[in-house]
Formats: sequence, structure tokens, C-alpha cells
Amino acid sequence: MIKILFICHGNICRSPMAEFVMKDLVDKAGLADAFAIASAATSSEELGNPVYPPARRKLAEHGIGCAGKTARRLTADDYDEYDLLIGMDDANLRNMRRLFGGDPDGKCRLLLAYTGSTHGVADPWYTRDFEATWNDVYAGCKALLAALS
Repeated sequence: MIKILFICHGNICRSPMAEFVMKDLVDKAGLADAFAIASAATSSEELGNPVYPPARRKLAEHGIGCAGKTARRLTADDYDEYDLLIGMDDANLRNMRRLFGGDPDGKCRLLLAYTGSTHGVADPWYTRDFEATWNDVYAGCKALLAALS
């Protein structure tokens, strides 16, 4: 089983979108039993909060639900628990590596690196452009699944 943890700053927009998009993609590919997929935050600002309403609506537009998801904080133990720790941007990667004391096993990656891009997933908290975030997340998750298949 491949265990993937998607990570962003607050775990209410980008990383839960990636979590549920990836779950949808692996389910449609008949691979749900081969993956464990979750998401977490590098900060504690949103702990316990549900997925941000515009992010929920964007997922719902594509027939993807996220009911029951609440923000949780990344822990040092997550490094050993997951095979891949996928950050949404460079700041997430820096915070992840700081918490983990580095990345000795090379598990920390940027989502869009799987598409060949060097930029991070658009942050809708600041841009309010959930369509751009959807496009980034969907492309990244499709490329990640292709790389793992």
C-alpha cells in the first residue's frame, strides 16, 4: 500500500482538495485498495476547521465530496507513517523539512513537480481563484498517479 500525505499551510483549501481529488482518481482507476491518502497542515491556525466552503464547492462541481474532513497538523511521526509527503509550495516544503529534521529518505516533494513544473499550487486563500487551484491540483494528482502506476 502506498501512503500519501498532502500538505499545505492550513489544511482547509489546497491539501484537502488534493487529498480528495487523488482519492477520486485512484477510486476511478480501481486502485483504492492500493493507497492510503490523507492531508495535513504545517500551521495550527485552522486545526479542527472543515474544508473551506469555496474549496468544498469546487470539489462538488466535479462530483467530489469531502464531508467530515477537518484540518489536522503535520507531526514528526508522519515522516515514518507515509511513503510520500507532498507539499503544495516551497514554503510548505521548508516547514516540512524543518519539522522532520530534513528529508533523509527523499519523501518530501512538490505536487506540481510531477507535471514538470517548478512552481507551487496556486493558493486560493490569497487569490480567491479556486479554479486555478483546481487546475493545479488536478494536473498534479493525475501526474502523481501516472508516476506511481
